[in-house]
Formats: sequence, C-alpha cells, structure tokens
Amino acid sequence: MIPAACRLFAVAFVAASLLAADAPAGAQSRAEMVDTALVLAVDVSGSVTDERFALQMEGIARAFEDTSVQAAITSGTHRAIFVTLVEWSNRPAVSVPWTLIASAEDARGFAERIRRAPRADSQVKAVAAALQLIADKVLPFLPVQAERTIIDVSGDGRDNCNPQRQVDAVRDDLVSADVTINGLPILEGDEAATLEPWYRDHVIGGRGAFLLPALGFKDFGRAMRRKFIVEISTAPAARGRG
Repeated sequence: MIPAACRLFAVAFVAASLLAADAPAGAQSRAEMVDTALVLAVDVSGSVTDERFALQMEGIARAFEDTSVQAAITSGTHRAIFVTLVEWSNRPAVSVPWTLIASAEDARGFAERIRRAPRADSQVKAVAAALQLIADKVLPFLPVQAERTIIDVSGDGRDNCNPQRQVDAVRDDLVSADVTINGLPILEGDEAATLEPWYRDHVIGGRGAFLLPALGFKDFGRAMRRKFIVEISTAPAARGRG
C-alpha cells in the first residue's frame, strides 16, 4: 500500500500548474527562444532543517549573482535562459515560476526571488513525484522553446516514499522527450556513502547528463555554482552518464 503522505503530492499539481504559468508577459516578448530551460529541483524534505534550507537557497542565489555564471548565461546563441525553482518532498511545488534571465540584472533579480521563496511542505522524500510534477505541470508551461531542457535534482537522500511509479520510469520518460536530468547529491547524513551511486543509477539521464556532488550542505553553494556553469555553457563534466 502506498503511504498516505506519498499520495498527497497530487494536490500540489493544481497549485504548481498555476504558478508555472505565471511567467510575466513581458518576459515572453523579450525572447523567441532561449539556450536553456533549467528546472532547479531542491530537496525540502524532513531531513532538511531550516538552516540547511537557508544554505541551499543562499547557495543558489549567490550562484546567480556570480559574474562567471552571468557570463555563461549570456554567452549562448540566444544569450538567455529560462529558469524555475521546484521544491520537493512528497508534496513538490513550484516556488519560483519560469523566469527569463537575459542580463546580469535579470540574474540578480532572480537571486532575490530565490531568497524570498517560501518553503514548501516538508515530509518524506519523493524524487519520483518531483520529476512527475515537472513533466506534467512545469515543462508544458515553458513560455518559449529552448535549445535544451535540463532538470537539476539536488538532495541528501533517496526516495523513501514507495511511489506508484519508480524514479527510473519517470526519468526514462523525460529522457525520451529529450530532457537531460543532472544530479547534485548532498553527501551529508546517513546516506552520504551510498547517495552518489544511487543518483547515478536512478536519477540522472539524457544527453550529457552528469553528477556533481556537494560535500555537505555547507558545500552546496560551491557545487551549485560550478554545476550551473557546466550546464549553461555545456562545458565538459566528469562523472557523466549518457
């Protein structure tokens, strides 16, 4: 039997779909196509304390304030990306809807939205539920076409929700739709020794997919900044899984 907590994520789909569609009209008019559509899927389950949540949000915000990241964003053919933030536990939710970043000013503005993002409900871990929500209620609302679509999954543990569909199945559906899923396992806590291979085997996939672990929550910002640069610029990355 599927735990009751694991069934609750379906309720979040409606709210997430409304938020995902809430990209400003002016954003669409500024770009007909972007280089990358990037979904940041961040773990907010019960193992993530308020301090750890703050470290993740601040790490993402500082990465978008970094001049190297900003240069990578504006160095592509279309000089722009769309990005959104999904917080996941068993109730994944869109915390920051699709946002166009085509300048350093846009990147700084997005960083401030990340810092103000409310925390979603925190219970058990459900990577499968997060990927399913992204497939059904986030990617279809991308305001314009993108040259490549990337889901960036970070977290400190594996699924413990026993979902109807396993992570591998949802991942494979996304990969078949030409979506790349990269992983940022946070190596802290009970699963630190086994989490990286689990992400490699069950989470990442698609063209150029790779892992870039964080050596604990305090290392999250460093790892995320490096990961953004690799993802946005398509620079070579180690530990890949094609």
